[in-house]
Amino acid sequence: MKKLGLVGGISWVSTIDYYRFINEEVNARLGELNYAECIIYSVNFGDFVRNNVSNNWDATAKLMTDACLSLERSGAEAIVLCANTAHAVVDKVIQQIKVPIIDITWVTAKEIKKQELKRVGLLGTKFTMEMDFYKMKMRENSVDVFVPHDQSVRDRIQQTIKDELGRGIIKSETKQFYLQVIETMISEGAQGIILGCTELPMILSQQDITVPVFDTTKIHALAAVDFALSEN
Repeated sequence: MKKLGLVGGISWVSTIDYYRFINEEVNARLGELNYAECIIYSVNFGDFVRNNVSNNWDATAKLMTDACLSLERSGAEAIVLCANTAHAVVDKVIQQIKVPIIDITWVTAKEIKKQELKRVGLLGTKFTMEMDFYKMKMRENSVDVFVPHDQSVRDRIQQTIKDELGRGIIKSETKQFYLQVIETMISEGAQGIILGCTELPMILSQQDITVPVFDTTKIHALAAVDFALSEN
């Protein structure tokens, strides 16, 4: 089994889900008392958010790179950045480390292609929704992605992720807001919905939505297990 390095804390609540999914899946495949070999480096979520809000992506890249280098020195054989937004700087981080990074955008695109969907809606932080990194990786995999058109909607999504979900707070009115946004996106042609923030599965699931839902937290975690248990 290969040793995984998880860059967590972005946020800590979704890092718990990563740890649970990875260990449950390893045990499901290997049985008995077998669980994942992994190391978690939990960064300060406040630093991560402050860097991003101030558009200081070089600082975010350094924060992620330093965490990855620490994991690499500790014996990690692959890195999992436990947040979609962190992948805005993944290309810079890759240049500074020797071990592979399991890219959440690529493994999510792979799952969408399995279902032969062409056009999907993307929800996430305002950075994930408004920057090009996610859409670009999807386009490279022949997946057309769109986000809510209304700036006020994107701003509210950002606010709920930062002030509620990232702190483990679940509100019924926030869930209803998300469901209304998703219904609008379906009416605009979304064949599926990407939960492109690792906190969103805390409040939304496939049971809530009539089109296929792509839980990036679980997809990413299972891809990490695939790598850990692979022979190559």
